[in-house]
Amino acid sequence: MTEPTSPPETLCPSCGAGVPSGSRFCESCGAQVSDATADPVVPLTPPDDLGDAPTSAPTRGPAGALPDPPPDPGRRPCGSCGGEVGPDLYCLSCGTKAPSERDHFRETPATWVAGVCDKGVSKSRNEDAMALLAGEQPGSRAVLVVLDGVSNLTDSDVASLAGARAAREVLRTPLPAGMGTPQSRDAAVAKVFADAAAAANTAIIAITDPDEPNPASATFTVAVLEGNRISHANIGDSRCYWLPDEGEALQLTVDDSVAQAQIASGVAKEVAETGEFAHAITKWLGRDSQDFVPSVGSLEVTGPGWLLACSDGLWNYASAPEALKAQIAAAGPVDPERLALSLVAFANAAGGHDNITAALARVGPLPAPPPPPVQNAATPAPTPTPTPTATPPGPPTDVAGEGAPTDG
Repeated sequence: MTEPTSPPETLCPSCGAGVPSGSRFCESCGAQVSDATADPVVPLTPPDDLGDAPTSAPTRGPAGALPDPPPDPGRRPCGSCGGEVGPDLYCLSCGTKAPSERDHFRETPATWVAGVCDKGVSKSRNEDAMALLAGEQPGSRAVLVVLDGVSNLTDSDVASLAGARAAREVLRTPLPAGMGTPQSRDAAVAKVFADAAAAANTAIIAITDPDEPNPASATFTVAVLEGNRISHANIGDSRCYWLPDEGEALQLTVDDSVAQAQIASGVAKEVAETGEFAHAITKWLGRDSQDFVPSVGSLEVTGPGWLLACSDGLWNYASAPEALKAQIAAAGPVDPERLALSLVAFANAAGGHDNITAALARVGPLPAPPPPPVQNAATPAPTPTPTPTATPPGPPTDVAGEGAPTDG
């Protein structure tokens, strides 16, 4: 009796298993197989120039992964005179003492993305943290991560920085795209943001003493810009804003806070955000967190503007989007780092009662500076005022009246 012959096989393009001719699906992995008349799939031969890399190591980074910015050259500018700050934190030019690098640090991963994280004038340490990534090409891809450590808990300054950097690593590669439907894409993006929050939460717990009765906690806000699409995620009361050059400014995230619950129940925003529980949060990251899945959303932008991620140390003094937009307009057409510094200076001048973080990404070119005033040729130039003759200094005059304080 003649043995039956097996039908010719092709190879599954997904797993390489043999598939009987005429089959439309692989019995091993379920992948769709090409038409039976198609040529058999030849498995790819791996290159032989892998060097000494372990067999499980990737031979290249994921496509589109953002690199770390170049290392800091080491020179720190003095905030008073611009001179160099020495190892002892004193300026080598004017002698002013600078804050420690944890109390005030900056990140500029690209010319169009920057952030400033500052202790604030009324705080003893900086429990805010940020971690940024950006592609070199303006408007390509940027990641802004801001965590605000809860100030009345132990080691929140260490925890927030560890959490921000852990979340940044999850977001190093592009967000999912081309998922078939908008709903499937949104679900995939939400999963990535949930993974980023979980990584931050794990990093915070890892530095927390298991016997600590007041374990470190932090808020979490993330904004990812990819072309003209902003994707954002939030836990707690740090925020993301879209502040366009023209048009309506928007608060993208919704706080997890007692104040937000009051606003939702009908309390006026100004009342809720200045009340006794204005900054009491209802969700957070940390060992005692009951829910660390972030709220997510997205926005397609159509014109130039600024994407801002910040802590409540900034928005406490300009909560409304239009108020922050006004502060940006007051700073003028400056680069992202100088704009972040301007926003931090604004918050410090307003009291600096909390740590302050402002991280920015620019969409589109910077607005052009206003042209200088044109001198009318028919109008004669003003006559210079003679310089008065200097007089020897005398005793100070008490202009404000007896007993006025002096700046001494």
